[in-house]
Amino acid sequence: MNAEMELGTNKKAFQINLDRRKYGTFAEIGAGQEVARRFFQVGGASGTIAKTMSAYDMQFSDAIYGPTTRYVSRARLCTMLEHEYHLLIERLDEKFGAERTFFVFADTVAARSFKQHSESHGWLGMHFQTETRSEPSQIIAHVRMLDEENIDQQEALGIIGVNLIYGAFYYHHPEKLIASLRENLAPQRMEVDMIKFSGPAYQGVDNRLMSLQLVSQGLTTAVMFTAEGETVQPAEVFYRKSIIVERGSFRPVTYATNDMLEGARKIFLSNPETKEQELVVLMEMTLENLLSEGQLDHTDFLARVDILGSLGRTVLISKFGEYYRLAAYLSRYTNKPIALVMGVPSLHEIFDEKYYLNLEGGILEALGRMFKAGLKLFVYPVEDEKTGKLITGKHVEVAPNLRHLYQYLVDNGFIQEIESFHREYLKIFPPDVLARMQAGDPSWERMVPPEVSRMIKARGFFGYRASAAA
Repeated sequence: MNAEMELGTNKKAFQINLDRRKYGTFAEIGAGQEVARRFFQVGGASGTIAKTMSAYDMQFSDAIYGPTTRYVSRARLCTMLEHEYHLLIERLDEKFGAERTFFVFADTVAARSFKQHSESHGWLGMHFQTETRSEPSQIIAHVRMLDEENIDQQEALGIIGVNLIYGAFYYHHPEKLIASLRENLAPQRMEVDMIKFSGPAYQGVDNRLMSLQLVSQGLTTAVMFTAEGETVQPAEVFYRKSIIVERGSFRPVTYATNDMLEGARKIFLSNPETKEQELVVLMEMTLENLLSEGQLDHTDFLARVDILGSLGRTVLISKFGEYYRLAAYLSRYTNKPIALVMGVPSLHEIFDEKYYLNLEGGILEALGRMFKAGLKLFVYPVEDEKTGKLITGKHVEVAPNLRHLYQYLVDNGFIQEIESFHREYLKIFPPDVLARMQAGDPSWERMVPPEVSRMIKARGFFGYRASAAA
């Protein structure tokens, strides 16, 4: 970390207190008023804080902010920010509006208590002016608090809250703000798995790139955004949903990509207990895949997610090199069925013991973690290049010492073959499509859906070259 960025939490709060242009409200629900407390402790808070409040009782909270079904949610945070900001302007603009910039900091948190020991998490955010009487900008974030003790969670929340406020005021580049969020906090104490910037201070900011920053800078292991590019927290999407995940480079999406997913959907929906509206289809890219060229290429990344978005896909960016880590992550958010969709080559990798040398229990430990929540693997077949014979999920060759284990997983339905597929798509491989595209060979267009072809050609994605004939 750059030494000039390593300001202590109290120094940050004190610097803000000395800045007479900043004036606002702190509204905090859950885990105490830990962020406001920092500003009171360091002194000079009267020049910064117009009001602090905490509506712990649900009836009080509903009377102030309106009724809600979930008190620790993005919707509740946004209501808090908007309500308190409106009051600030209404009550203080005439008095201070020409000389001060107003802000609201809010958080709503479910911290660990003696009654419950479920996952501790919270939403926090800012509404703030950058110029006097300007339209406000906004930052909202979701955090997971990883400390075991309530008192430690309170301290961590106070630190990250001060970091967020300081970053909003003094770091004009969102990437720098993100890098500062966990200053003075050990990585194992707090995770930031969602952030969104909006308003005049952040015009031109692509929140998908900001999500990518959370993963690449180590603030979280995975981030999500919808087909529309909306940054979302995983629980918002996965709650009480079944999940199908396809991992890939999607460079580009091909007919085989979609065929694999459609075959998996048919298996899922053949179960009368699974409804279409309760099914989330997720496309996952790993950070390792995005870094395969040696560095993070933002243009290439956005090309992939733009194409996936045009197909209506939700995107997950993760640091999960191993599938069992992905499985554990997904099972954290839902108790409904989860399936990973893959081709036979990926299945071969899962049963290659060299990938599990870092685990004390080796491949047995990895598979135990992967399948413990009832996860299933749906396997897309391949054609043997020499014989033309079809190789399906039930007939994959594994090491002799793993054959009985593999057969057990097949016999008990943990590994299922995708039976509904188009055989002509089995010969389509993204690296081949990409090579043809970059060489100006027009045959690549027959290997991808029309909307994918149109977008690649219109925007020049992936080094596209028009054919000489065109």
